[in-house]
Amino acid sequence: AALEAFVLALNRRAAARGVTLKAVDPQGLLAHLLDRYDVASYDLAAPRRRAPSLFDSVGRAACGTAAAVQGHLACLGETAVTALGMLVHPRRFRLRDALWAFQRAGFDGLPITLLIGFLLGLILAFESAASLRMFGVEVYVADLIAIGLFRELGPLITAIILAGRSGSAFAAEIGTMGNMFLAIFLSMALSGLKLWQLVDLALPMLVCLAAEVLLMMFFSILVVFPLMGRNYDAAMITAGFIGFGMGATSNAMANMQAVARRYGPSPSAYFMIPMVGGLFNDFFNAAIIALSIGLLS
Repeated sequence: AALEAFVLALNRRAAARGVTLKAVDPQGLLAHLLDRYDVASYDLAAPRRRAPSLFDSVGRAACGTAAAVQGHLACLGETAVTALGMLVHPRRFRLRDALWAFQRAGFDGLPITLLIGFLLGLILAFESAASLRMFGVEVYVADLIAIGLFRELGPLITAIILAGRSGSAFAAEIGTMGNMFLAIFLSMALSGLKLWQLVDLALPMLVCLAAEVLLMMFFSILVVFPLMGRNYDAAMITAGFIGFGMGATSNAMANMQAVARRYGPSPSAYFMIPMVGGLFNDFFNAAIIALSIGLLS
């Protein structure tokens, strides 16, 4: 079937360009093939892709909006639960760290906020004075700047400065901490290895590694990713979980770093995985491995 389609397509294109094809065919197979089909009516046009229907577009948009709303509500719920937990246990609130974050996010950003507000107010004063002078009410320029700048534009400027300056600084700190912890975990994991003692165990280790990879792949796809919410944070957490299953916290951080380098960071995963791995996973792994060795020996 593929050969027939190729011969018919070649003959049709040659006929469309006015080129005569000559083939050495002692048995007459090509001639018999061309007689079976109407070459002139053979359509080479590629099938057109159907445009998505209105119902499909609306459904996809609704699903995307629902997923975004779910993520925002989850963040709001976690914040509310943490705040209530601090009311029950007020000692968990770190006042010194909160004041330090307030100073960096608020007080340190005050000079640039005042400068932008001053320049914006100056521009608005010059622009509005020229227009109000035509009506003889340029005396209201000061009132216009005071109301417009402090009531309407002031919160907007503050929000932009907070998101662009303080938010990017916090994201950069999280990325730097992730790279630093990854280097520490990799150094700790590789420093105690004695590779020359593992030569005789190469084949059994490869078999066990292949079985472990298959198990982690199916368990992560079928259980961990749906349980975490089926979004990008869930995908990043799943990558860290695969690292846990394949080794230790260092492997989890290496997997997350590889995913983040291509698709972008995930603050939730970068906060959750090191905490869980450093506080719980390594301790439980050590106890489980010691128990397993004791039972099998």
